[in-house]
Amino acid sequence: MFESTLLAMQELVWFFIYEKWTGQALLLLFPFFILIELPMNLLVVAGILRWYSKKLRRTPFNSRYTPKVSCIITCYSEGRDVLQTLQTLCEQTYPGHIELIPVVDGASQNQDTLNVIRDFKLDRSLYPNRTLKAIPKWQRGGRVSSLNAGLQAASGEIVLALDGDTSFDNNTVSVLVRHFEDPNVPAVSGSLRVRNAKTSLVTRIQELEYFLSIHTSKVGLSEWNTVNNISGAFGAFRKNFLQHIGGWDTHSAEDLDITLRIKSYFGRQPYRIPFEPEAIGHTDAPITLREFLMQRLRWDGDLFFLYIRKHSHSITPRLLGWPNFLMTLFTGFFFQLVLPFMIVIYSVAMLILIPIPMVIVLTVFVYVLYLIMTIIIYLIGLMLVSERRRQDLRMLAVVPIFPLFMFALRCWGVVCILNEVFRRGHEESGMAPWWVLKKGKRF
Repeated sequence: MFESTLLAMQELVWFFIYEKWTGQALLLLFPFFILIELPMNLLVVAGILRWYSKKLRRTPFNSRYTPKVSCIITCYSEGRDVLQTLQTLCEQTYPGHIELIPVVDGASQNQDTLNVIRDFKLDRSLYPNRTLKAIPKWQRGGRVSSLNAGLQAASGEIVLALDGDTSFDNNTVSVLVRHFEDPNVPAVSGSLRVRNAKTSLVTRIQELEYFLSIHTSKVGLSEWNTVNNISGAFGAFRKNFLQHIGGWDTHSAEDLDITLRIKSYFGRQPYRIPFEPEAIGHTDAPITLREFLMQRLRWDGDLFFLYIRKHSHSITPRLLGWPNFLMTLFTGFFFQLVLPFMIVIYSVAMLILIPIPMVIVLTVFVYVLYLIMTIIIYLIGLMLVSERRRQDLRMLAVVPIFPLFMFALRCWGVVCILNEVFRRGHEESGMAPWWVLKKGKRF
């Protein structure tokens, strides 16, 4: 009798301790990072609504501002794909002069691409305001080298930095250039869509990612003048401003690098970088999972190099201004560098500290919250921003797996960051030869 009573008391004490510990664990393991991400999503949504209300009130007008535009097209091994790029630039509705400057990097090894460009016939009777100025760069120097070579040869007031495998809607140049009527605009960010979305599940998911993170979210960020990056595949710049800051700089991730260098003037001048959702570039995304992961190994590792090693001294309110300083802290440091580690640590701790049934409940809870946020941004983008609603409606099929994709991508982000921390992965980038990266200033 005594033994059974003692056993019952032990079970009661154990139950109390276990339940108390479980409650504390659940409190500790609540996904607080969601509460930090929520304000960012609300900021984006508010910006989109503000942009859309201004769009409804906007009065159409025909601008007489038609400066000469130089399109620097960086080419390496595109082959015949560059034809589509050249043709879509020739077919622009822009009434001003467009100068096409394809720069073939490592032309001695890339004769196919060079020959395709040389054989391209620009019909001056059809396109009287278009000129072609091909630059064969015989020794390979990387993308930055090609951009600076094109900048040196450019005679236009506005410079577009473009990839040789990207095609464009025919109103792209017109809608980009109109922003430069404002002297406080040194650069404009264009939108990108995935051209080969139907190829595989990996490309379909990337199509949705581009739609959410570029085509939709940047509309909201632009309203607060906090566009986080001018895409390397498609950006427009005022040439004299580019020359003032010394053009593009050596190292990897030249797009974010030059964005941060431009923003370092925001604290002194009322500059702004608009995002133009009507300026559409179409690019090919990695088809296989391995290609995708290797691409993000470079992209995400470059973020650590730029934010921590190269630009940490310039990320201050005095240079960036308070809005972009705070946005860089959130979207740069926190979302790109800290959040991946928080998510991985949270996931491991959850598996260790609480029972499996509760792990399942928490996992479903987090998934549902991220799914709701994804659906809201997607629907707002579809209804208010999209210029191809019927085409974009097909993305709905991959929306349910997008939160899982983002979870896996953030876990992979930890690998990418550690690869940069311990191996300086940006120096192994295929975007430039190793000797070019090694000769650059070491940070």
